Amino acid sequence: MSRLAPLDPPYPADVQQHFDRIMRGKPPLVLFRVMAGHPRAWERFRGGSLLDRGPLPLRAREIVIDRTCALNACEYEWGVHVTAFGAAAELTEQQVHATVRGPADAGCWSQAEQAMIAAVDALHVRATLDDAEFAALSAHYDEDQILEIILLCGFYRTVSYLANALALPLEETAARFPR
Repeated sequence: MSRLAPLDPPYPADVQQHFDRIMRGKPPLVLFRVMAGHPRAWERFRGGSLLDRGPLPLRAREIVIDRTCALNACEYEWGVHVTAFGAAAELTEQQVHATVRGPADAGCWSQAEQAMIAAVDALHVRATLDDAEFAALSAHYDEDQILEIILLCGFYRTVSYLANALALPLEETAARFPR
């Protein structure tokens, strides 16, 4: 049971419009229903959410999100993303597992992906990148993509805080962390 009650349908018209745009016809996630019950938080969440496609390919975006959520022990958001985007991002079962249990240099990742995952790990542990980590990223990603990686790490750390601290129940259809 969530520590804050999610909205129940019928939703206010403006909230329903946001849900429709974000969820594309699927029922809204518990996280969105909780946030939407608090207008200021919902507005800020949507405003900084990075829910658009952005400059990264879907695969890179999802690797960053999945790894960030896994590092923050956020099975809720990790499972939502693996289920919703894992196949479209062409993540193999081994790669999905590695987002939770594998090192950044696991052989299932390309060199570019290894550099990106190492950056995600560094940001999680130290909240910064050293010169070598930044250079490794720069060898594979342009400036807009590097900024997007950093922003995604920060945003999904916040999402992890929300889901974990509010004790959101896992979505029924979402993946679970590999054991």
